[in-house]
Amino acid sequence: MSKSQPIGVLLVQLGTPDSTDVRDVRRYLREFLSDPLVIDLPAPLRSLLLNGVILPFRPRKSAEQYSKIWTDEGSPLLIHTTDLAEELDTELGDRYRVAVGMRYQNPSIASALEQLTTTGCEQIVIAPMFPQYSSAAYGSAANKALADAALMPDPPTTTTLAPFYDQPGFIESVSEIAAPLIREFNADHVLFSYHGLPQHQVHAKDSLGAQFIDRPGCCRLDGPENSNCYRAQSYKTTELVAAHLGLQEGLFSTAFQSRMAGTKWIEPYTDGVLSDLVSNGVRRLAVLTPSFTADCLETLEEIGIRLRDQWLTEGGEELQLIPCLNSTPTWTSALAGMVRGLAREFETDGPASNEAIGVLSPSD
Repeated sequence: MSKSQPIGVLLVQLGTPDSTDVRDVRRYLREFLSDPLVIDLPAPLRSLLLNGVILPFRPRKSAEQYSKIWTDEGSPLLIHTTDLAEELDTELGDRYRVAVGMRYQNPSIASALEQLTTTGCEQIVIAPMFPQYSSAAYGSAANKALADAALMPDPPTTTTLAPFYDQPGFIESVSEIAAPLIREFNADHVLFSYHGLPQHQVHAKDSLGAQFIDRPGCCRLDGPENSNCYRAQSYKTTELVAAHLGLQEGLFSTAFQSRMAGTKWIEPYTDGVLSDLVSNGVRRLAVLTPSFTADCLETLEEIGIRLRDQWLTEGGEELQLIPCLNSTPTWTSALAGMVRGLAREFETDGPASNEAIGVLSPSD
C-alpha cells in the first residue's frame, strides 16, 4: 500500500428519519423494522406485525417524540455523528478520510462508501458505533457495510472495528464526561441504562458463536462462555466505568430500556427500576446511557423527558441525564487510536476482521 494512498473510515450509526414529518418517520420505521435481525420472525409474520400493527399507529407517536428533541440543524444523532467525523478527520490527519453512514435511511452506508472510494480510499476501516455486541445493531450494521462494499465495482479492502465495551479509551471517555456532572449534581445513585434486547436474542447463539449461560450471576462472568453476550458486555461496561468513577457498591445499578410489547426483553427494565430506587430513599438520580455513543431519541427523549417525568411523578427530586460521548476530544482521540491500530493491518498481512465478524444470514 502506498503511503500516499488515503485510508477510509466509515462511522456507522443506526439511523434517523429525515425529518419529524410522519411520512419520513414511517419510511424510517419501515426500513428499520423490516430488518430480520431487528424483528427476527419469519418473513410473513414480520410483515403482518409491521404492516398490520406497527406502521398504522407507531409513526405518528414516534414523530411527536422526535419533534421534542429535533434541532434547527436536524437530527441530534446525525449532527453529533457528523461532528465526530469532522473532529476525527482532523485528529487522524491527511492520511485518512472519514465519512458517516446510517444503517437505515440517510446518509446511506452505500453513499458513504462511494464518498470514500471516490477520494481514492482502497482500504476502509468500518467502525460501527455500538460499544456492545448485538446482532440487531452491531451485527446488522457491520453486515450491511460489508455487503455494500462487496457490491461496489472495485470493492475496497475492509477491516471492522470490534465492540469496544471494555476498551480503556472508551471507559475513560465515558467517565470523563460523567464525573464532574455526577459530583455537581450530588447524585444519590447512578443508573446505567442500556438499550434492551428480546431475551431470546440473548439466549440464542449469535454470529460469533457465544451462548448465554442461564444461571445466577452469569452476566458477571469473565470467560469464553459469554464473552460476546450483550447483557454481559453491558454489565462489564458498568463495572469498569463505576470503578473509574470510584462509585461504591450499592450506589449504582444497571438496567435496560426501549423494550417493545409482545415478547420478554432482558431485565431489569429501566422504568421498573425507578420505583425501587425511590422506595429505597434515592431522590437525586444520575443516568448514563453507555450503549449509545451519540445522543439520540433514546437518550434525549426517552430518558431526558419521559423517564425524568416518571421519576418526578414517583417521588424523585431530580434526574440528571449524562450526555453521550458525542464528539468530545477524549473520545475523538480514543477512537482515532482504535482506527490507527486497525489500519496497521493494511500494511502487514491484510485485515482479518472481516472473517471474525462474518456476514450474518438470518433465516426468513
